[in-house]
Amino acid sequence: MFPLPRTPTEVKAVRGLYVVTPDEDDTGHLLRLVGAAMDGGARLVQYRNKRASPALRLTQALGLQAICRQRGVPLIVNDDLDLAQNIDAEGVHLGRDDGSPAAARTQLGKKRLLGVSCYDDLDAAYRAVADGADYVAFGAAFPSSVKPDAVRAPWGLYTRAKRELGVPVVAIGGITAENAPQLAECGVDAVAVISAVFMADDVAAAASAIARYWA
Repeated sequence: MFPLPRTPTEVKAVRGLYVVTPDEDDTGHLLRLVGAAMDGGARLVQYRNKRASPALRLTQALGLQAICRQRGVPLIVNDDLDLAQNIDAEGVHLGRDDGSPAAARTQLGKKRLLGVSCYDDLDAAYRAVADGADYVAFGAAFPSSVKPDAVRAPWGLYTRAKRELGVPVVAIGGITAENAPQLAECGVDAVAVISAVFMADDVAAAASAIARYWA
């Protein structure tokens, strides 16, 4: 697979609304949803589809990469380092069971973003940063409909991580326009959101209602 052309607008900044795609089989609909989220101010997009076949994942990831490139918005691929490299994505995000951050850093090189989920574990975040993570994510910040059994990250963890780690801190889990200001006040650099944006009747407006706290 030949890489898509890169543009000067690409950035490694991790800040603001970071949308994570829903499990959606209709690629056209998925692209429209993500386009609307970017219209509303999403600054990063993570492609995540746990139920798609490899062929569909490739099709959707290529489509998302094309529209993200047009907007200068980094596309991060969830869990799948090979797919991220195949489409020349701006980075990859790893969960607890998705392999070694150090190995991913080596494979990605220095120019791609590497994000790591650390849940409620600051020690894991320290290890991830030492292994080359560009940002770390903690959560769930609030009760989550996507992962109702997810461990909750205590509020003090966000402020301590922001103070000590030296990399952007991302909050995830149950985040809405109503509770996003609490995270902004804690100094969180970005919020990763699925349902509050993509389940809304007006995706662009829902995105804007969250993104404005990091304007």
